[in-house]
Amino acid sequence: MIVTVTPNPALDITYTLAELRPHASHRVDTVHEQAGGKGANVARVLQALGRRTAAVLPLGGASGAAVKADLDRAGLSSLTIPLAGGVTRRTVAAVDRDDATMLNEPGPELSGPEWGALVAGVRSLLPTAQALVLSGSLPRGVRPEAYGELVRLARAQGVPVVLDAAGPALTEALGSGPAVIKPNAAELRDATGIDDPPAAARELAKAGARTVVASLGPDGLLAVTPAGTWRAFLSPAAAIRGNPTGAGDAAVAALAMGLADRTPLPQALNHAVALSAATVHAPYAGMFDRRAYERYLTQVQILPA
Repeated sequence: MIVTVTPNPALDITYTLAELRPHASHRVDTVHEQAGGKGANVARVLQALGRRTAAVLPLGGASGAAVKADLDRAGLSSLTIPLAGGVTRRTVAAVDRDDATMLNEPGPELSGPEWGALVAGVRSLLPTAQALVLSGSLPRGVRPEAYGELVRLARAQGVPVVLDAAGPALTEALGSGPAVIKPNAAELRDATGIDDPPAAARELAKAGARTVVASLGPDGLLAVTPAGTWRAFLSPAAAIRGNPTGAGDAAVAALAMGLADRTPLPQALNHAVALSAATVHAPYAGMFDRRAYERYLTQVQILPA
């Protein structure tokens, strides 16, 4: 089983429209709501790949109830932490024919006992876990080193951790030794002040991450490990139009699956690039085009860097 933790989940609302123009009124073609947040997206991808998962997330209010109902409809196993007064945030993705524009609410503040309940929930699942995924922002009221606490908890039970976070939530957890971190290029730069992605990734590896896998957008993935550095990308390069929301979460799902199965990293990178690209073809986060995924698996190039 792969456990995913989403400390700041959301009710994802997706509007599709012909064209998004600033400072204008728009007629929306379709509206879709589903359980969201990065860890929820990871769990959805893993389930589609036939993997057993458990999603841990705090929920509150009407939007939290809608998230729980959607998880249940999708058949996703979840361990939910009830919020006494907080209300689960919403995110809005406005998707046109070229790209997506995101509007993310900040989310509720978690009390000390609520965070303690989340930690206890994770602890209860670790004995049967093959990997732990920690994804997304930390809620208000939770200290920046909170992810580090969960990494140490998992490592004490021999469970490898994939951490997908930014800012202090990322940097404060590095010393705890996550097996894989997955920043994007902007998060690499923000965390290190270094513009060159390989150099920035090496700095984060020195700070405690055993493997750094960085998303470079259309340029694929950069992986820095103790055994070497690789770039993984589609060849020939393809201009993929669609909804990129959740593409990084699909890559995280592949990396977590690789850790659970003890797959060599180059093979895991192959799946991460192909899944990430196939997600752009799907209408909503946490979903992917299976035919595109299978096609892209044959088109990924992995080269030493």
